[in-house]
Amino acid sequence: QTKTGIALLYDEVSENAYDIRLKLTKEVLTIQKQDVVCVSGSDHSANHRTVTLRRQPVGGLGLSIKGGAEHKVPVVISKIFKNQAAEQTGMLFIGDAIIQVNGINVESATHEEVVHLLRNAGDEVTITVQYLREAPSFLKLPLGSPGPSSDHSSGTSSPLFDSGLHLNGNSTNTAPSSPSSPIANEPKYEKRWLDTLSVPLSMARISRYKTGTDKLRSNAFEVLALDGVSTGILQFYTAQESADWLRAMSTNISDLTLQNMKMANKCCSASDQIIHMGWVNERLEGTDSSQLYKFKFLALKGSSFYIFSTPPVSTLDWVRAEKIYNLCEVLFKIHKLWLADDCWLQANLYLGIHQDFDLEDQRPYCFSVMVGHGKSHYFNVELGSELAVWEKSFQRAIFLEVQRTGSKTYMCSWQGDTLCFTVDFALGFTCFDSKKKNVLWKFKFSQLKGSSDDGKTRVKLLFQNIDTKQIETKELEFQDLTAVLHCIHSFIAAKVASVDPVFIDSQSIARKYMYSN
Repeated sequence: QTKTGIALLYDEVSENAYDIRLKLTKEVLTIQKQDVVCVSGSDHSANHRTVTLRRQPVGGLGLSIKGGAEHKVPVVISKIFKNQAAEQTGMLFIGDAIIQVNGINVESATHEEVVHLLRNAGDEVTITVQYLREAPSFLKLPLGSPGPSSDHSSGTSSPLFDSGLHLNGNSTNTAPSSPSSPIANEPKYEKRWLDTLSVPLSMARISRYKTGTDKLRSNAFEVLALDGVSTGILQFYTAQESADWLRAMSTNISDLTLQNMKMANKCCSASDQIIHMGWVNERLEGTDSSQLYKFKFLALKGSSFYIFSTPPVSTLDWVRAEKIYNLCEVLFKIHKLWLADDCWLQANLYLGIHQDFDLEDQRPYCFSVMVGHGKSHYFNVELGSELAVWEKSFQRAIFLEVQRTGSKTYMCSWQGDTLCFTVDFALGFTCFDSKKKNVLWKFKFSQLKGSSDDGKTRVKLLFQNIDTKQIETKELEFQDLTAVLHCIHSFIAAKVASVDPVFIDSQSIARKYMYSN
């Protein structure tokens, strides 16, 4: 199904916005601009049209103009009156910039200068015009339907003066002049929406923020294709329109990503399937402590969590990821999601083994992925629905990896002895001597009652003895404590999910938000 609508294309350099038409299909977003085209007769370019108007005793030239050099825009036709001289030519349109009046160039003329010329040009006025495809929105030109007779005033006032030339000018002829009508072999023109840019949506990304900043654009966003081609800033008249288009484009991009995943998964083994992938923004710390954001492409595939600067489009691309982490050793955490326009909920999904993040940034829909050695990546997505999908996808990918792996063993030490610590999906925790393989102790997951660590290398695990009900403390030292703690969390969460999947679903912050909306 194709979605169409009128929007504005905002130019950040000139700070002007231009009327455009958007056409959205499942695979492509097309930007259209209005132009005047020659539809029959002579096939010369419609860029410049020279038209002779005969001033009428009632109605004058039958048009109004706006703009001028003092406003840094050409003088343009802003109204064409029905059944009067300008309309009868069939060659003039609202939005036409006046280039010449009776051979005099007026491209750099002020509004008053052009009004004076037109009013004093006699009974026959020859004007040369060119359609202004990028008419600044402050001119408030009515779009209407293509064709001169169907352009109606929008009724919206413009800050620029609208001079009517439908009144009698300085005419020397008191007899009615013959109407300005098109000659039989004259070319015929129409105003039409023409395609100017097509952006493929496969692997495209959307940004509502000013580049690299936390500044949210008001009712506006940008769409960037995989090859970097940008739509420019698409501005909408209302927040509702902006939200509708953002949702529609995001849905189409997600659907295409799903198709790409299915195609890629046909070439992958059952243990190496892509669970989810997509664009996010990653927060980076600048050299001056400022917060910068860069687009990153994340993927959950097989046993790994990948971070790319650009999406993998072939099998070989998977080895060029910026970072690759084992899924058992990462921890997904939601930080913020907006429940209303000015209200956000900070959600903490994990207890006690890390310090909370600095949440000074203004972006909603944030999550972090904590990795080994206490490091972490902080991400933001554009929609609450995307946050919910990432939460569910990380959960699923981690659970699948735990069940596939079955167990993970880490080297550790205590009081000078080198030990092995195993986390096993079926058996729980086992600690044994690395040389003789003698089991020193073992406990089920249900016996773990608590833990504490020094934030560096040492951890205390508190187990309850099944027979005595007493708490036994086991102290261990690991080279990468964070990875081990994340692994313990992953295995316990996967174990709970296998026994009580409803409980895991009930803990989903993002999905609660989605259902409430």
